[in-house]
Amino acid sequence: MKTILVLNMGMKSIRSILFDSEGNKLAYSALPLETSLTGDTVTQMPAEWWEKACKVIQETVVDAGNIFIDYLTVTTSSSCLVCIDKEGRPLLPCMMVSDKRAKKESILLKNANMFSKVSERTGLGADPSFMIPKAMWIKNNKKELFDKVYKLLSPNDFLISKFTGQYVTDYMNAQKWHYDMEKHHYPLDLLDEVGIPEELLPEVVSPGAYVGNILPQIAEATGLSKETQVVVSTYDAICSFIGSGGLKRGEASDVSGTVTVFRAVSEQKLEKPMNKIQQLPYYEGNMHIVGGSNNLGGGLIEWVKQCYYQNEQLPYELMEKDAGEASIGAGGVIFLPYLLGERAPIWDNCARGVFFGLERMHTRKEMTRAVFESTGFIDLDMIGAIEDAGVEIKTIRLSGGLARLNLISQIKADITGREIQVLSEFETTATGAAMIVLFAQKIYGSLQEAAENFVKIRMIIKPELKNHEKYQEIYKLYKETYHTLKPLFSRRMELTERLYGSKRIKIENL
Repeated sequence: MKTILVLNMGMKSIRSILFDSEGNKLAYSALPLETSLTGDTVTQMPAEWWEKACKVIQETVVDAGNIFIDYLTVTTSSSCLVCIDKEGRPLLPCMMVSDKRAKKESILLKNANMFSKVSERTGLGADPSFMIPKAMWIKNNKKELFDKVYKLLSPNDFLISKFTGQYVTDYMNAQKWHYDMEKHHYPLDLLDEVGIPEELLPEVVSPGAYVGNILPQIAEATGLSKETQVVVSTYDAICSFIGSGGLKRGEASDVSGTVTVFRAVSEQKLEKPMNKIQQLPYYEGNMHIVGGSNNLGGGLIEWVKQCYYQNEQLPYELMEKDAGEASIGAGGVIFLPYLLGERAPIWDNCARGVFFGLERMHTRKEMTRAVFESTGFIDLDMIGAIEDAGVEIKTIRLSGGLARLNLISQIKADITGREIQVLSEFETTATGAAMIVLFAQKIYGSLQEAAENFVKIRMIIKPELKNHEKYQEIYKLYKETYHTLKPLFSRRMELTERLYGSKRIKIENL
């Protein structure tokens, strides 16, 4: 029996989960992380990651009875930029995926001579959330600091380097640099044009590749063995998809933690051009993964809690009760869930949250219900983009923090008109990372075989067809509301920046 420890870092927390090779969870530990927001700036501190990583691993090792751990892997958010010096020390806070400082750089990148050719191959645009615009921002705005950069890393790469001293990334994380996964190289001409030296980027390996053993000093700090092997998995959105076990045609996965990750599988590469969603080849798994991630999923519920339920003893239970007492369609209230702008599938950095249709009779019940319903409209947007690309979706596997709220699961079934399969294990990101490693290390012959042990369905929810008919009408108004307001979002952004500037906000639970 093999054991694998997964260090899973999201926007809200860092978690250490120990599994055996049959999918049993042996031990678990977690600590919250702090996120700072200042205007377009969204950052976390890599030093905090590492300090808390050591603590949660120590606790997990002790709780498991100090048994030998065969493998360690790391999975984190992608498109977050960490700059380190030659000693491996972070030079500034990490630019998180929702950081929008690089808006000017994204325009410069889009207008670069080599960009259209690269974008055509990778299917990626020049959004500020990607890595090249972020690196360009550092180069243009922190020149002295940029001259000290030894490596430009994702959080995945940074934490692996702390364990092993090696600077590597997997090809799915590398794609956020517009890495060409078919030809196996970074976009050298484009990087040269925008002034980002290739030697600053990590070596690219396959998901499941062995990197090295735990460094002696790290073994002492964490309680791990020097014989524990560090193996690359990939970033959290892909791991969560694998961990859902929805690996057959017609199945999709909705993992709603802080963000919503919605993806499906295709047996072959899709040739249709896609500008709303992405497709990633997972060569070792013989599949192409189609879909994307937005900016807030479960984070919307945390925002509702902060606004309306902060002083309640049982906030989630009460908000579910309130939303359940409001009528379908929230009494005519529609909520646009774009509190941090939006990534897939609308890719609108200026969009912001809106309550539309408020009347004097409305209370927090209707407003909470409208936010709940917006999580279903997010899914329907994703389904439309995926099916437009040629992948049909019949069922949805649901996991993540939002899957704990049964009302939201029913709302998602009713809005999408699809059967919802709620998984027993909410930590699908960790299970997916474990499955990738165990498959690559030949403990399992296929990902499907691994899923048979790691993935269990807790509950199946069927859509109420009468409710679905009503939601189809409401969804049309939801989309029309966004498109009507779209021209105003950029004007609002200009006005608020001019009048208010930037105010720093710390959020411990995004």
